[in-house]
Amino acid sequence: MGVVITKDSIDLGIVTTDAGPMLKFYRDTLGLKVEGEMEMPGGNHMTRLACGTTTLKIVVNAKVPTDKAAPGGIGGATGLRYFTISVSNLEQATNELAEAGYRVVVKPREIRAGVTISMIEDPDGNWVELLQMG
Repeated sequence: MGVVITKDSIDLGIVTTDAGPMLKFYRDTLGLKVEGEMEMPGGNHMTRLACGTTTLKIVVNAKVPTDKAAPGGIGGATGLRYFTISVSNLEQATNELAEAGYRVVVKPREIRAGVTISMIEDPDGNWVELLQMG
């Protein structure tokens, strides 16, 4: 039977110990709009950012987690290693992120006919793929 899906996208949660640099990256530099903020059970705090119909949730736990995600992007470990944002200005966006001091781990390149990507590392080391069609 499976689940009955009610939304045309998935939402993503990123747990961090410092929301400031993450919001500077996702809100201020990438330009995602704040949908809202909320206190969560246990004293945790969430800021929700809109990315199309996806919500990116930046969460700060009241209790600092003892483990960190393995670094190294795609080749660093198994599990969720990157996510993709489709854009229409890949070169410009990648350049702006680089100029803002963020690490471009994959420079813009065509991966198949008509599809160009770049990958940027956020302040916590998560990889964000920008993808442009055509």
